[in-house]
Amino acid sequence: MAPTFLVILSAFLLAQSISAQAPPSFRWDHLKPSKNLDWTSCYGGFQCTRLEVPLDYSDNSVGKAALAVIRLPANVSKAEYRGPILFNPGGPGGSGVDTLVTAGPGLQMLFGNEYDIVSFDPRGVSYSTPVASFFLTDAERAVWNAGSLPTSLNASSDSLQHDFARAKLLGQLAAQRDTTNILKYMTTDNVARDMLLMTQKFGFGKLKYYGISYGSILGATFAAMFPDKVERILIDGVLDADSWYNANLTIEATDTDKVLQGFFDGCVAAGPDLCAFYEPTADAISNRLAALTEAVRANPVPVISPVAYGIVDYSLLRNTLFTSLYVPYILFGPLAQGLAALEKGDGSILFSILAQPPFQCDCSSDPAPFHLNNPEAVLGVLCGDGMDVTDTVDELRAFYLNAAKTSQFVEFLVASNRVSCAGWQVHREGRFKAPVGAPNTSFPLLLLTTSADPVAPKAAGLKTLAGFPGSVIFEQDSPGHASITAPSLCTSNYFRQYFRNGTLPEPGTVCPVDAQLFAPPPSGPSRRDTLSEGDKEMLAALKLIGDAVRPVISRKIGH
Repeated sequence: MAPTFLVILSAFLLAQSISAQAPPSFRWDHLKPSKNLDWTSCYGGFQCTRLEVPLDYSDNSVGKAALAVIRLPANVSKAEYRGPILFNPGGPGGSGVDTLVTAGPGLQMLFGNEYDIVSFDPRGVSYSTPVASFFLTDAERAVWNAGSLPTSLNASSDSLQHDFARAKLLGQLAAQRDTTNILKYMTTDNVARDMLLMTQKFGFGKLKYYGISYGSILGATFAAMFPDKVERILIDGVLDADSWYNANLTIEATDTDKVLQGFFDGCVAAGPDLCAFYEPTADAISNRLAALTEAVRANPVPVISPVAYGIVDYSLLRNTLFTSLYVPYILFGPLAQGLAALEKGDGSILFSILAQPPFQCDCSSDPAPFHLNNPEAVLGVLCGDGMDVTDTVDELRAFYLNAAKTSQFVEFLVASNRVSCAGWQVHREGRFKAPVGAPNTSFPLLLLTTSADPVAPKAAGLKTLAGFPGSVIFEQDSPGHASITAPSLCTSNYFRQYFRNGTLPEPGTVCPVDAQLFAPPPSGPSRRDTLSEGDKEMLAALKLIGDAVRPVISRKIGH
């Protein structure tokens, strides 16, 4: 009998645990870039290559980049092989290589072992070269990152001015120190061209693709640029691409407060035994949180914990609240405990939330240039894609105040997008711009939104859908960012059938999830005990994918 996915998964996780403790197992810098996909064994069961691509597809004289590409090969006969599915886990600036090393077996379980599961580090990112870099040393970058925790724009009277000055400084550094010229050419339209080239190098003419969060921008951009090259494009946690290219992410905050309301309502429903911040009504919990927030604004709390030390101030509290909205099924319980402890002067639980999984990446490859700590890669895409932002401080303040009518947390989206790009000077003439859409794609796109996504609301998904007539959007009934916020056998079935058979859900389809907010510890028989072995294996695969992707998508756009 063939081994089940759970047996394979256990062996895979054991191998990863051993490799994380062993000397580095793979050196990307030892691979010679090639114009073809010359595969080399890597990471135990995977294959890697460095694909040479032009920096500028319209002018080969500009130079070359080498993309780090990884695949988990299909495990079928040649006759059954169905080609590559390219995967982008989000970002921008996220390493597809690091993510696939963990998520690969889960993605292959999800889509089928007839496919190569392929990911890559986009140009300028991580193991791809040249790497976007405008800090002279790792130490210089570390010092900058140490002061880069998002600041609430209303934390003090000069918060916005301070963030604006930092943005202008980074913009000047980028313009002066980009000696490799990569920043100008790492825009999303060029990454879309890279994906088409990769697909062609596999011997296929049309793209099969799964993208999450920022990966939805990449997928929609590809479909708009190459509508006749779409075989399957699945985008999950759909951002509004027009807003992205117009440097105005206000629409993305449409449902942010709705997720926070889910914390209040869920805490009431869970009761005091499961929610440490419990009050009898949602309004009472909301008022209690508001009082605590103002108390911390007036008197920040020093923390020394086993994880780290620092200060829980107004901005850190707000940032932690916002971050928890990405993954409520994981963080609402610890968040409630942290808030209750903070009222008593203990900030250790709250402080540790951002310093522990699901927000830290266990990246064991070497050399590991920057991984999730490279602001150059993030800004190179975010600001390089967007329109030139020439706002003054007063204009930014007016923009923020207007956007704040959408959500109390819009400060982070405004700071990460409009403010961060206000000083950016590196733009390529002729880059792709909004509107994003195509009247006819060679196959319909499939879009997934959750019932309350803090940064990719259904409104953004519907706006994207309108640009691609004939495509379909469906909903997963869960708060949080993208489908990985909670496992859903229903969602995974639609994903799988879309790739295998081209089957699209009926418009208006809503999928339940196989998870519970403020879930009690397991005790005695549960619903999962009644599931088939196949369903149990799929839930294990979905957990593997979620654990791998969360460190990428929870970075918050632009930070």
